[in-house]
Amino acid sequence: MLTDKHISWFFLIPTFVVLTITAFIPLLYSLWLSMHRYKINIPNAQPFFIGLENYFAMFEDVLLRRSTMNTIVFAIITVILEVCLGLIIAMLVSSDNEWARWLRAILLVPMIMAPVASGTLWRMMLDRTTGIVNYLMQCLGLPAVPWLSQPLTALISIIFVDVWRMTPWVVIILVSALKAIPISYIEAASIDGASPFKIFTKILCPLLKPIIIIIFMIRLVDAFKVFDIVYVMTGGGPGMATEMLPNFIYNQGLRYFNVGYAAALAWTFILVIALLIYIFIQYRVKVRTW
Repeated sequence: MLTDKHISWFFLIPTFVVLTITAFIPLLYSLWLSMHRYKINIPNAQPFFIGLENYFAMFEDVLLRRSTMNTIVFAIITVILEVCLGLIIAMLVSSDNEWARWLRAILLVPMIMAPVASGTLWRMMLDRTTGIVNYLMQCLGLPAVPWLSQPLTALISIIFVDVWRMTPWVVIILVSALKAIPISYIEAASIDGASPFKIFTKILCPLLKPIIIIIFMIRLVDAFKVFDIVYVMTGGGPGMATEMLPNFIYNQGLRYFNVGYAAALAWTFILVIALLIYIFIQYRVKVRTW
């Protein structure tokens, strides 16, 4: 006799079939490719089994180390800035006033724009000769800055655009968390003579800590996967100043056609991200038990 449990599994079958075709089979095929040397730009080329050689080659790849360092620096700086700015802005716009509701709606504009559109927009605005940013700087008597053609300024520009795009997402999550905190906590602290700073540090921050950890986890994983705005704004340049791991993997597979090495890089990247998520989850469990 069929039970509700059997029926629920029956309705999940189409999902499993679609995931198997679109996700699991390609993943297994990429794992198989990662153990082969395969140059798809060579006519009639066939995969040649080399075992774990592609994985060992990563330890000697200087360019991989450079792109890994770029990704780590980008992820850490952007996430810290987004969380800090998001917390400050959330405190300012968390009220139910009309102006706060309008401001929250306006803040969503950068987030809902497609990353490619955002990157293209800022690439044009930051252009040294025709960009509006340098035009406004020259109106103020400041020299034009080659934002996207120097290593340091290019990296700063990429970080700025990502912070501009994703800080509103952090704000919306934190505003929801702030509204879920009982107002009686704040009222009791105010009656006891606590200053706004004490209320923020001793009441709000501890209550928001689990949410902030989740935001850190989601944004850090997402920052490690950055591709769109880098590809559109700088293409990883100048040189390798802004080349991130996803861009490096993309270039190995679709520019240099070394799909075996690209597959090995992709699998290593997936495993590192999974390990990072596991560490965050374990830390969050410990926080909840304190």
